[in-house]
Amino acid sequence: MAAARLPMRKIREIIRLKLQVGLSGRQIAKSCNLSPGTISGYLGRISAAKLSWPLPPELDDDEALNRLLFYDPHKPVAARPEPNWPYIHQQLRQKNVTKQLLWQEYKEQHPDGLQYSQFCQKYMGFAARLSVTMRQTHRAGEKLFIDFSGDGIDIVDPVTGECRKARLFVAVLGASSYTYVEPVFSEDLPTWLGCHVRTLEFLGGVPEIFVPDNLKSGVTRPDYYDPDINRSYADLAAHYEVVVLPARVRKPRDKAKVEQAVLLAERWILAVLRHRTFHSLGELREAVRPLVAGLNDRPMRRLGKSRRQLFEELDKPALRPLPARPYEFSQWAKARVHVDYHVEFDRHFYSVPYQLVGERLDIRATESTVEVLRGGTRLTSHLRSYERGKHTTKKDHMPKAHRDYAEWDPPRLIKWAATVGPSTAALVEEIMRRRKHAEHGFRSCLGILRLTKTYPVERIERACARAVKYRTYTCRSVTAILRNNLDGEDTAHEPAGTLPAHGNVRGAGYYH
Repeated sequence: MAAARLPMRKIREIIRLKLQVGLSGRQIAKSCNLSPGTISGYLGRISAAKLSWPLPPELDDDEALNRLLFYDPHKPVAARPEPNWPYIHQQLRQKNVTKQLLWQEYKEQHPDGLQYSQFCQKYMGFAARLSVTMRQTHRAGEKLFIDFSGDGIDIVDPVTGECRKARLFVAVLGASSYTYVEPVFSEDLPTWLGCHVRTLEFLGGVPEIFVPDNLKSGVTRPDYYDPDINRSYADLAAHYEVVVLPARVRKPRDKAKVEQAVLLAERWILAVLRHRTFHSLGELREAVRPLVAGLNDRPMRRLGKSRRQLFEELDKPALRPLPARPYEFSQWAKARVHVDYHVEFDRHFYSVPYQLVGERLDIRATESTVEVLRGGTRLTSHLRSYERGKHTTKKDHMPKAHRDYAEWDPPRLIKWAATVGPSTAALVEEIMRRRKHAEHGFRSCLGILRLTKTYPVERIERACARAVKYRTYTCRSVTAILRNNLDGEDTAHEPAGTLPAHGNVRGAGYYH
């Protein structure tokens, strides 16, 4: 047999001690001279009724408070006007809207309507009949859930007949279930980020939170408490001022909304297109677009409204405006500064201050620029070049001795060499021609020209003529010729490339 119910005076005192004074169950039991078990039972009813202190005026009546605390959901209740449950469920997705507020608005229209506890019980019964994705409470404009479909559709190359699978990128807003779908070939980083940019353009605004799955393009290292977000994805989130909260690994209910959207996309898009043959991704996207519009315009059975209607009412007003320019895809890399004070990215070399030789720096590259950073601080930036093997160098990054060389270019060097003589000009031109990059021959050419400070120009001209004759295209060979006085030997009648007589040298006749 159930224990006798306490007088309402005692019950009100228990409510006051808990809600106003904040005593624990044992302290209330001691104050009211009751057992802790009895107090625990009443505290459970107080919590279930969601009471607040002071009690609202309508609960001044002991009978009203008694009905609220001891309401039996299985006991028949006199016929009372029912709230519009789909409307209640929709309004609860608005920010700062609570069941208490909605119940008060309902009671203003229907004074003889349900009491608060009955209102909550009946709403819970209505919500239990909804699908799991509808049952969760999502605030307007708060979360965008993102995933890829498991199934896809084949695209056939019209020339080779090769089939390539296209899967669906799916993004869905939490409050309205408004859905964006885009067929893609890959889940790589550029595709992943590009789909995000196009999704936000489709929505016309920015939510507060992205909830992706733990694919590598978005999450470098999954972790329950502190996942590592891909740096490019983090850049995109920072550009749009969005928080990235990946779903937990093997916790599909964290993203049940998009799981349901993927299922619907597979049923209402892939299944509808299963008999068609597509020859390009663009052709498939054109076919998908009206089917996505139809999915968003179809009324949802329980709520009686379409996703588009709910989007216009709930999410769209709550989304933040798009930034002035869309996100530009950026790649991140690490590179060590070479001894020539350049870092390499995509097989092109970009200069940094020469004092950083040997350091390991971060590189952030977009389609148009390359930035070099250290510890989050930008050191320099360059226009991006797609010429492989070439160098992009700023003069202020070079030590002074190197800047002296940088002031020279091939035409200027050849012109100066011509003031010594035609053989000197020919040698300088040949040195630069034989280098993969003309700049790599500058030092050798300048070394030859600076010999004019030590030797007469006539001797240098003869030495260069000898170097050209014997194809020794280096500054070292010219210096050796001058030092050994070989420039004075008469080579005018020697055929080019003549070798001196030697016992080990066999002529062409030896082989006849």
